[in-house]
Amino acid sequence: WGPSSRMIVVLSDTHGTTGSRLDGRTASAVREADLVCHCGDFTTETVLDEFESVVESAGGEFAAVAGNNDPPAVRERISDDTVVEHEGVRLALVHGHRHHDTALAMFGRQSNADLVCVGHSHKPEFRRLGQVSVLNPGSHADPRRYRPAHAELSVGAKVIGGSLVSPDGETFERFELPR
Repeated sequence: WGPSSRMIVVLSDTHGTTGSRLDGRTASAVREADLVCHCGDFTTETVLDEFESVVESAGGEFAAVAGNNDPPAVRERISDDTVVEHEGVRLALVHGHRHHDTALAMFGRQSNADLVCVGHSHKPEFRRLGQVSVLNPGSHADPRRYRPAHAELSVGAKVIGGSLVSPDGETFERFELPR
């Protein structure tokens, strides 16, 4: 990452019971990030607490939404959707269990978002729904039938560069968004 860029890390679907389940490049990216976004399914309040603690101790900002597997204690602390702005980039976060493609595109347009970040499927991917860009970072800790992953976004002056990265540090997909 260049000195003029800012890093945003997007994660989802931790499905933990006692901790953040952060490992390898995912753990270091979370500690290095200016902003960490989590798209839901912490599954316990303890996991949410640990994410908040790790990000706060590293001096970053934290934004999160609740997922379909989050208990009432988590839902009382975070909403089902949120929009966060960082370095002039607007990210719309939602877990996605109630959102088909049309609803995601509408959420992105209504939020005036540069990027919609969504979880739920555990499938790491970047795609476009018409004029709306959608990122699913996958799951760093419970990948199911997909590879474990998180997303790293580098905010530059003219472009947002994105990567899907596995905990072992392999970048397996890159994408760009104009600013």
